[in-house]
Amino acid sequence: MIAGGGDGTINEVSTALIQSQGDNIPALGILPLGTANDFATSVGIPDDLDKALKLAIAANATAIDMVQVNDKTCFINMATGGFGTRITTETPEKLKAALGGVSYFIHGLMRMDTLKPDVCDIRGEDFHWQGKALVIGIGNGRQAGGGQQLCPTALINDGLLQLRIFTGEELLPGLLSALTQSENNPNIIEGASSWFDIRAPHEITFNLDGEPLSGQEFHIEILPEALRCRLPPGCPLLR
Repeated sequence: MIAGGGDGTINEVSTALIQSQGDNIPALGILPLGTANDFATSVGIPDDLDKALKLAIAANATAIDMVQVNDKTCFINMATGGFGTRITTETPEKLKAALGGVSYFIHGLMRMDTLKPDVCDIRGEDFHWQGKALVIGIGNGRQAGGGQQLCPTALINDGLLQLRIFTGEELLPGLLSALTQSENNPNIIEGASSWFDIRAPHEITFNLDGEPLSGQEFHIEILPEALRCRLPPGCPLLR
């Protein structure tokens, strides 16, 4: 089964495959035809469509993880919450068509006046954090929003989710510091777990590979080796 499109299309096809019944469920092949192509880029799918098509047809199929939210909605790449989610969902389609992934960055600069944190409580295996978050990234993959490495150590076949929180205690200075200085930065909280529970006193929205999901409680868990995907040799997201 070949999915031609961006992260949203790849996620929809992936979800349909893992929900299919039977013994001969096809592997997923990917043609990067979307705006940002974050998942395809991070796993090493070439931009050249001829090369990508050859991979989609003939590459070895590797078992990779998927992620499920609230026992229903799935995603293959990343769930993002906070300011970044508002930007990706609000960026005009014409701007995305003209500029691709750069459009998210430009629109984000234009909307800095709306910057405010989400108050939430996040728990996982040997992990607990409570506070104000400007950006939350929960990754099976590594990047979102047109190339932003929100979860730079994530792997798609290790049975774990990578969590990265850009804290909002200092608002704009904290966000700028987190984006420019990732190592030993007090504004960045990191964790890894096969599941995370998130609760908030107000409604927050997560972007699941392009699909918005709003609520006050989220249970996010890994589905180990749920999907077979045709990936290039030396894929950097495989352990």
